[in-house]
Amino acid sequence: MLSKLNSMERFALLLCALLILLSGGLYLYAKLNPEQPSNSQLGGDFSLQHLSGPVSLSDFSGKGVVLMFGYTSCPDVCPSGLANLAAALTRLSEPEQQQIQALFISVDPERDTLEKLDQYSRYFLPTLLGLTASKAEIDRVVSAYAAFYRRVEMLGSALGYSVDHSARIYLIDRNGQLVQLLNHNTPVAELATAIQRLLQGN
Repeated sequence: MLSKLNSMERFALLLCALLILLSGGLYLYAKLNPEQPSNSQLGGDFSLQHLSGPVSLSDFSGKGVVLMFGYTSCPDVCPSGLANLAAALTRLSEPEQQQIQALFISVDPERDTLEKLDQYSRYFLPTLLGLTASKAEIDRVVSAYAAFYRRVEMLGSALGYSVDHSARIYLIDRNGQLVQLLNHNTPVAELATAIQRLLQGN
């Protein structure tokens, strides 16, 4: 059949095949390497509110930081992600745990008061800091970290609305640089290893 095609048709077929192979390769690479930030400019310092007062990322210079976005009324993603994180941190040695600060940023400032956030965060991990602020301030942090959230009205529900949001765990090094993204349901052992690598600067 190929012998019956002219040179232009053969070239077009070859080009299509190469494009298909390239697309497949890029897809596989993305599937096998989901953890690396796609933009070195993602992240950066921010200042939000905790029950005890203002908290900035730069307050933890010299420590590794693990960050999640969510909200206290979240039915599944937040509880499972925070439970995984707590379990992963317990696998670290005590000196390693002291070098890590975990942060939970609420994307539901309307309902998540500082008191509610503090109680919720401490349920999972005594050292987890629950942070919030005005919607505009939260939006700036969400944008800087290429996260997202969206209010979804729930007619007839006692909750009134839910919030769709990013389900990622952000690993930030001792210099405040975002170095790795992980899924909220990353296996505990894998998450613990990633946090240890973060502390080692690898």
